[in-house]
Amino acid sequence: MKALKYLNKFFYKYRSRLILGILITVVSKVFALQIPQLIKESLNIVEDYRSNQITDLEIVKSQLIINILYIIGAALLAGFFTFLMRQTLIVMSRLIEFDLKNEIFHQYELLSLNFYKKNRTGDLMNRISEDVGKVRMYFGPAIMYTMNMLVLFIIAITKMANIDTKLTLYTLLPLPILSLSIYFLSRIINKRSNIVQQYLSKLTTFAQETFSGINVVKAYGIEGFSSNSFEELANTSKDKNISLYKAQALFFPLMILLIGLSNILVIYVGGMQYINGEIENIGIIAEFIIYVNMLTWPVAVVGWVTSIVQQAEVSQTRINEFLEEKPKIINYEPNKTQIKGEIEFDNVSFTFEDTQITALDGVSFKIKKGKTLAILGRTGSGKSTIAALIARLYDVDGGTILIDDQPIKKINLDSLRESIGFVPQDAFLFSDTIKENIKIGNENASDEQVAQAAKSAYIYHNIDAFSNKFETLVGERGVTLSGGQKQRVSIARALISDPEILIFDDCLSAVDTETEEIILQNLSEATKDKTTIIISHRASSVKNADQIIILEAGKIVSAGTHDELVAIPGYYQDIYNQQLEEKLTNQ
Repeated sequence: MKALKYLNKFFYKYRSRLILGILITVVSKVFALQIPQLIKESLNIVEDYRSNQITDLEIVKSQLIINILYIIGAALLAGFFTFLMRQTLIVMSRLIEFDLKNEIFHQYELLSLNFYKKNRTGDLMNRISEDVGKVRMYFGPAIMYTMNMLVLFIIAITKMANIDTKLTLYTLLPLPILSLSIYFLSRIINKRSNIVQQYLSKLTTFAQETFSGINVVKAYGIEGFSSNSFEELANTSKDKNISLYKAQALFFPLMILLIGLSNILVIYVGGMQYINGEIENIGIIAEFIIYVNMLTWPVAVVGWVTSIVQQAEVSQTRINEFLEEKPKIINYEPNKTQIKGEIEFDNVSFTFEDTQITALDGVSFKIKKGKTLAILGRTGSGKSTIAALIARLYDVDGGTILIDDQPIKKINLDSLRESIGFVPQDAFLFSDTIKENIKIGNENASDEQVAQAAKSAYIYHNIDAFSNKFETLVGERGVTLSGGQKQRVSIARALISDPEILIFDDCLSAVDTETEEIILQNLSEATKDKTTIIISHRASSVKNADQIIILEAGKIVSAGTHDELVAIPGYYQDIYNQQLEEKLTNQ
């Protein structure tokens, strides 16, 4: 139960609902437990008439009718308050589920990129959906039925003991066996529940990755292999679930057996007491049998509730693993910061935590506000790492990054990222309309601003050709658009936010050189007076930059303007000449 202590704050938050639920439960059981007593009195009246203690049949009929009306009234009131109990406690569990899901989602947003590299999407989804669902069962049905059982036991056993202590003790004799059974079975269920949840995460992850990479699956014709792998994983998961439910299946038969034993004891012991004159009338035996049967479901549900609590504990343990994870990127400055756009790297070094690959080693450069820096280099040279560090997606291992002459850690993180328009190398679009994808950069943007951003990114004419224009749904990850169209929508998304800093990370790789020229001309106007960083493999993309740096193995090997670098033998001159030859050949 240690993991479930984390949830106590929710009990406190909704304490009024919890207390009200307990009070309503007590009231409902008080009315329900009037019924056995009324039945006992009715049987006693019949017995008194049979033994000639009452001779007037009309009095008997009148009293029986009154008792029947009382029974109906008590049953209706008990049912009404039971309905209120469910409304109070089950709604409380849904409110807590809502709060917990939001808390987990917020935590996911705070965690750094390294966290997402170490954990699979399917497992993250499973914890916020399946695991939270099991925790909700702990707040709702488990608490509701536990309170229901406790209140019923306290009131019913008190009434039974007041009538006949000896018969009550015999009736409750099977309960210690029940407690021991629950103890041993709960330990087995706890262990098996943990295994089941792990395999559910594996199944979710496998399915999610297959659906996300369905193009690769179909292109390589590995549908059969994927199906076999999924079936094998599903079979193992099925076996683990069967193993769990075998343990859970022991509860209900055991409960019914023990309740049946209690009924037998009531009939035998109570019957012998009646014969020996220890019990005044037969109605007491009938009352005890009704009490025992009223206790049947609460006692039987103990096993189910125990199972729910055990599964909730396993799920909350898994949830706590992520909730206790500390974000690596911390916002040290609570107050908003005005960003102008000057950027300086001072002997910056950075090594990726997961792979231990040194991406940058002693990198230094400075970009003044409104100037353009271009970064070129081979794959793996550290170009994209510079972009990620400027957006503070990671913190440096050595050296300092300065924004407007202030260390980046002293800049408010929200202000920093709001001032950056970042177009990543892998353009990601959400499963929504083109307009909404562009408006992510500025959710308050007008339709005119959306259209202007699309024109600057040279995607407007493509969008205008679609039947639904800007209302066109792009599908998951923008699957309905080409690679070049996705990149240009991403550029429009960055431009519409009107940021102080623009970072284009190889975002024109999927367009042809002619389209690239048009986009660059548009961007030269849109990026005027903005600090711009262009990361590319093409010399044509960066030739107009104020400064160009060449990276190799995380180090700057040369720097200068286009005219300076093209005159020096090396990487820049080589790619410029190669791309110039390709252009002439294509002409």
